[in-house]
Amino acid sequence: MTDLRSLGIQNGLKERLVELRRSIHREPELAFKEERTAEKLEAALKQLGVSDVTRVAGTAVIGRIRGRDKHAPVIAIRGDIDALPINEETGLPFASERKGVMHACGHDVHATWAVGAAALLAAEPARGDTIVVLQPAEEIGRGAAAVLESGALDGVAAIFGGHVDRRFELGQVVADAGPLAASADMFEIELVGQGAHAARPHEANDPIVAASALVMAIQTIVSRRLNPATPGVVTVGQIAAGNAPNVIPDRASLSGTIRAVDPASRKLMLDELKRLAGSIGESYGVRATISIPEGTPPLVNSDQAAAWGREAVSRVLGKDALVPLGFLNLAGEDFAYYLERMPGCFLRIGAREAGGKPIPAHSPRFYPAEDSIFVGAAVLAECARVAAQPK
Repeated sequence: MTDLRSLGIQNGLKERLVELRRSIHREPELAFKEERTAEKLEAALKQLGVSDVTRVAGTAVIGRIRGRDKHAPVIAIRGDIDALPINEETGLPFASERKGVMHACGHDVHATWAVGAAALLAAEPARGDTIVVLQPAEEIGRGAAAVLESGALDGVAAIFGGHVDRRFELGQVVADAGPLAASADMFEIELVGQGAHAARPHEANDPIVAASALVMAIQTIVSRRLNPATPGVVTVGQIAAGNAPNVIPDRASLSGTIRAVDPASRKLMLDELKRLAGSIGESYGVRATISIPEGTPPLVNSDQAAAWGREAVSRVLGKDALVPLGFLNLAGEDFAYYLERMPGCFLRIGAREAGGKPIPAHSPRFYPAEDSIFVGAAVLAECARVAAQPK
């Protein structure tokens, strides 16, 4: 692990950032309810030398750090701030004081390292302005879109963000180009048939049998319709039908998720799901209705922004700190909305202490090693400097 002083984190800043992170962790707030969190972050930015701080999209906090050249590209850094509806079981001395709510995904660290990056940039500005985005509602996939709709990022040339990851050690960073997370679309299908007595099935149009056939047919979307070289997932996670063992109900419902790593395969799988629902419903004499609210798109790091990210990591931590992801992540991440509008790079930042074990995010026992705050702050600040330099 690199010495903190070489990251530009002096003792005074280190103590402030640790205090901020622990305060946010103790008082977690769910998506779009991060009022107290936003107040803490706004105050922290101002105390650390960022004078231009505004609020948008309800609980989003935007800080602007002036660069050395007003004509240089504007770069954005994003940290998400919302928590999850999970009971904490870490035993940390600063564990959540709010029953059923916990920072189980590391957003308390993400928010804090974004503030730390702002402090480093206020002390040593990039060539152009840097916008620090403290974004709400990532966990429900709506915060990034709300920030974009506010216009706060109009004119931004590139954006950088990151996620703590206990699969990697402190001081290791992933800055890969290409797909880093999948689209995350949820679907609900209702099959409406004709109910009857279970002893007289010929009088029914059984939606349970239709639902069973549909679940099995859905498995062919990936196995027979998607190019085998392209990753994808279609999972049915819920089925509901009936209230009694001797009654054939008149309706059944199922819901699940579709994950894709590029727009073309996403469209193919969504179209196939709609086609199968309609055709199987017709085959079994039931009416199928399907709802697919738009989810987060695939997260794809651009080649140029990933190169900037790797250069920043090499400058701060040395080339040996760069590690490949080594697997394809089919979880969703709403940072992807930003990448539809501008180039950018989303990093995975090691958060496993020496001798520690991997702990999955969204677990009641999840915690990132605290020093990951300082690695994230230094790397993201350097990303802003590298991306704004003359090309």
